Amino acid sequence: VQLQASGGGSVQAGGSLRLSCAVSARTLSPYMIVWFRQAPGEQREFVAGITWSGGATKYIDSVKGRFTVSRDKFKNAVDLQMNSLKPEDTALYYCAAKELSASEIPYWGQGTQVTVSS
Repeated sequence: VQLQASGGGSVQAGGSLRLSCAVSARTLSPYMIVWFRQAPGEQREFVAGITWSGGATKYIDSVKGRFTVSRDKFKNAVDLQMNSLKPEDTALYYCAAKELSASEIPYWGQGTQVTVSS
């Protein structure tokens, strides 16, 4: 599985950004595509995820109602729409993939920086 994230940038608090993760694999049906973020000096944390096959989603509590994860099977991409951004959302965002039945996350894309200024 190969992943490539894009769409980061700098916005003011309350603004929006849309991240996109281009995904390629022989088949994506067994996978969940997830977004993580890592702020300076902090541990990497799960943000949101979506199962490729059924489209089931999961979010960390702090982004519920503000972020939406979606997949586009025609483009082979997973997007993260981020609205009402806060300075604490500032981080390097990564997309990754794991098999549904696994706890490990073996496939990672490069990060894309999101900076939210107050």
